[in-house]
Amino acid sequence: MAQRHSTADRLRWALASDVCALVRRSPGITRARVAQELGISSGTAADLVTRMRQAAVLDEGAPVPHGRGRPTSALIAHPAGPLVVAVEITATGWRVATAGLDGRPRTTASAPHIGRAPADVLAPVRRAVAVQTSEHAGRVRAVSVAAAATIRSGTVVQSSVLDWDRVSLAPLAAPGAALLVANDATCEALAESRRGASRGSRSALHLTVLTGVGGGLVLDGTPVLGATGLAMEVGHLPLGDPEAVCDCGARGCWDTVLGTRPLARRLEADDDSAAAVGAIIAQGEPAHRPAIAAAAASLGRGLAGLVNVTDPDVVTLGGIGPLLRDHSPRAFEESLTGGLMQCLRGEAPRVVVGELGADAALVGAVEAALDEVASPTGLAAWASREPGR
Repeated sequence: MAQRHSTADRLRWALASDVCALVRRSPGITRARVAQELGISSGTAADLVTRMRQAAVLDEGAPVPHGRGRPTSALIAHPAGPLVVAVEITATGWRVATAGLDGRPRTTASAPHIGRAPADVLAPVRRAVAVQTSEHAGRVRAVSVAAAATIRSGTVVQSSVLDWDRVSLAPLAAPGAALLVANDATCEALAESRRGASRGSRSALHLTVLTGVGGGLVLDGTPVLGATGLAMEVGHLPLGDPEAVCDCGARGCWDTVLGTRPLARRLEADDDSAAAVGAIIAQGEPAHRPAIAAAAASLGRGLAGLVNVTDPDVVTLGGIGPLLRDHSPRAFEESLTGGLMQCLRGEAPRVVVGELGADAALVGAVEAALDEVASPTGLAAWASREPGR
């Protein structure tokens, strides 16, 4: 009997996890639609939603009328349900947000860096995380960090934009909550594949151009991380000047020729931020066109190599990537087409602009956290917690 009960319990939380995924993917989804999507009866769906409400996992909002039928209620995150805290650390500043099981981040604090030393960056972030864990006592189940850095086994091993070397983000951990750390481009790729321009694709490649070049590959909804988390560090492919030494220690990295930092040098701009370099690209001054075209060609050539290797259904572009393509389309397309294997030239994947923009990394950090918090194991742990803890 105990074995049968355990099996039934696991099955129930597996179905509940599927419902949570639907709520994230399809805002406004109803109980009837859940039954249809999961192939279960309306009675089973009703029982499942009732159990999830009792466990403070999901709730139902106020009924919304639809035509002549009976008003229906959308499933929403329970107001007393589990939360995740998402942190984004960029080259210039940080953000902290919370999200329930609906996966919608709500920014609670943000600020520019007061310095780039690890203590200067992490101290205010740690305080902002602590505020959320205090205000939502017992509800925060994970802290998920998207960092502009190379991540290995959950630790920052290097960040050229912050000048960090082997920095632990353990100070951002919260009591009773998992700590997850990922590269920002990997988070962007995950977000676009789940809720952005590449959703529904089996294999989605994301490429973003900011200070340097970042990328991520998502297969069947799961990011490719490699053995230790270092996979898809595309900015360190040897696509640059072979004599140029990258901040990572290697020679000839793509980052040395493509990104706002090398492009600002070629444009003789004092400000190498994405906003400043993007504004120069948008102006399209004749004197700047050769440098912009060279960057667009580099983007197309590198993307061709990545497509040859990863064979994605769709490619999403972020950062200033779309601007480079749009303002030097010929340089981009010729380099992309010329670098593709002949068998791909007639069937190349779509290359589209990412839909989530500046929020992509934060949304990806939320998705990574909810993969654990809203898993069958995570939901079972939440339901069996002691009251008030």
